[in-house]
Amino acid sequence: MTVGIDIGSSTSHLLFARVVLRRDTEGLSSSFTVIDRKVVWRSPILLTPFLPDGTIDARELRHFFLHCYEDAGYRRSHIDTGAVILTGEAIKKKNARAIDEIFASESGRFVCATAGHKLESMLAAHGSGATTLSKKRGACGLHVDIGGGTTKLALIDDGEIISVAAFAVGGRLLAHDKDGIWSRIDDSARAVAEELGLSADPDTMADPGNRAAIARRLAALVVDEVLGTPLDDMGRRFLLTEPLERRVEPTYITFSGGVSEYIFGYEDKDHGDIARLLAGEIIAQLTPRIDIPIVDAGQRIRATVIGASQFTVQVSGKTLYMNGADVLPRHNIPVVHLGRELPEVIDADEIAAAFRQSADRQDRDTRATVALAFSWTGSPDYSRLLAMAKAIKAVAAPDGKRGEPLVLMIDGDVGQTIGRILDRELGIHTHLISVDGVRLKDLDFVDLGEFMTPPGVIPVVIKSLLFS
Repeated sequence: MTVGIDIGSSTSHLLFARVVLRRDTEGLSSSFTVIDRKVVWRSPILLTPFLPDGTIDARELRHFFLHCYEDAGYRRSHIDTGAVILTGEAIKKKNARAIDEIFASESGRFVCATAGHKLESMLAAHGSGATTLSKKRGACGLHVDIGGGTTKLALIDDGEIISVAAFAVGGRLLAHDKDGIWSRIDDSARAVAEELGLSADPDTMADPGNRAAIARRLAALVVDEVLGTPLDDMGRRFLLTEPLERRVEPTYITFSGGVSEYIFGYEDKDHGDIARLLAGEIIAQLTPRIDIPIVDAGQRIRATVIGASQFTVQVSGKTLYMNGADVLPRHNIPVVHLGRELPEVIDADEIAAAFRQSADRQDRDTRATVALAFSWTGSPDYSRLLAMAKAIKAVAAPDGKRGEPLVLMIDGDVGQTIGRILDRELGIHTHLISVDGVRLKDLDFVDLGEFMTPPGVIPVVIKSLLFS
């Protein structure tokens, strides 16, 4: 049993899922594959509660989640693992600390991931079903996730996310409070109001015509981003990342996020914001300018994780290199996977650039505690091993020194050798744990237990984010 919890700037929700894993082999270090996943209960969508000082009301969130467990008929003891995704306002320091306290007792069992704009773009692409759809079609699609405060783009080719981007347009940039006063006027809405010569105050926003004008301008910005046309000054001002890199032209478009419920006609009621207006304007402005279809990938406002799978392997001393047992145990280390096969001649600069690109897509800092993962293919010649070790050092310790422990997770029998080269020949000067015989991917997390001697093993718990 797993639980997926999504806490964002605009909405929060929870779902429970039952996951079936099957052992791939009978060996001690065998891996497991998810063969079935079924969502068994979904919560209502909660408008994320905020206090008057602008911070998230963790107390009300706690009550919401407790009621969800009760309504679903589950106790915490029923849940084996889970994933908590924090986005937008939820990742700000004060909010994240308060939310962490809600799940402190689940430490080690739950993955807690704070998602910046790029990682959020990836999670939306996976959670919506857009990556699976691209894989099934063997085609390139552009995924557009329009939330409350931001829009995230992901260009997906044959199931692989090749580029992401985000900008500050969403359906709750303008919203009224419980008294019907249009008091929420976010920075992007203020900027558009100013451009249109409107005052950014509740009385002005109470006029439906003024809200419609703002939604029309915001929709134009979304359409420019979707089509890849040159951005005007406002479009460039709203960018939260680098512009989307379009190496392949998409053959269809998918949408998710709260605004997509209106785009696909699943929702027609207003919820105290401009989401319905924005959706209508996007369709009106976009459809005359495209000749590719708009496709529903399956998940819209619930485009997020359904939880996590989890299994443990025992890594023996014969398959690892370690110079810092005192830094163990460690929980929830994010995985940054190389994401490509190794060539026969390994170029250290090219491999380092590929690692950095993979980390950048997930908003990961490779100088922090991360697990660099890759598959070793080809001969274990010293020249290839040395080049790989140099690439790892360039990524993990760009200035020659590193303050945080470094974890390597390798699918191949070279963990000891690469660890020894990094430590003894290249002098990476940090606690190093290099493990082989483990297959990982992006959006995985690992726990490393204490080194047990005898028998000389490290328990490794592998937790993978799961999507519908």
